Amino acid sequence: MGKIGYIRVSTEHQETARQEAIMQQYQVERVFAEKMSGKNANRPELKAMLEFVRDGDTLYIESISRLGRSTRDLLNIIDVLQKKGVTLVSSKENIDTNTPQGRFVLSIFAALSELEREQTLQRQREGIAIAKAQGKYKGRQPIAIDWVKFGQLYELWKKEEITAVEFQNRMGLRANTFYRRLREYESRL
Repeated sequence: MGKIGYIRVSTEHQETARQEAIMQQYQVERVFAEKMSGKNANRPELKAMLEFVRDGDTLYIESISRLGRSTRDLLNIIDVLQKKGVTLVSSKENIDTNTPQGRFVLSIFAALSELEREQTLQRQREGIAIAKAQGKYKGRQPIAIDWVKFGQLYELWKKEEITAVEFQNRMGLRANTFYRRLREYESRL
């Protein structure tokens, strides 16, 4: 159960002293710090910190904005921390996910994340429906199958001369597509 800190400033010219003081106040054992924009989650120290933390750790940050600027990135990061069993403490917003109030705030974040995801899916479905109505959307095209080759490999597989995995590899198919095509082939027999 370690105390981990994450510090971020947006530019090389900004100082981390204020955030470092907060880390000392919390007696943080390991700090991940970087000087780069928080506009996306593609940050080396953020990734390293997310890989490093484990169940029972507490992550200390100066403010939620240090983790991420976009709602989507922030919610994704919080989701990773939650799944790993990591407590999040934000000094500025006075959030501690070990407390009922902190868990409540986290549940609001989770609800916002779910809402955002559902709205994205809804917009996607609406866009596909419009594109279909206009004849612009045909959906994903099925993978073309060489049925002669499939039949030859099928016979080898039935005789147990090759495994299903080898059959899939020779046909260049993933498991779900392979088994779907297998049912299709067998229904023709």
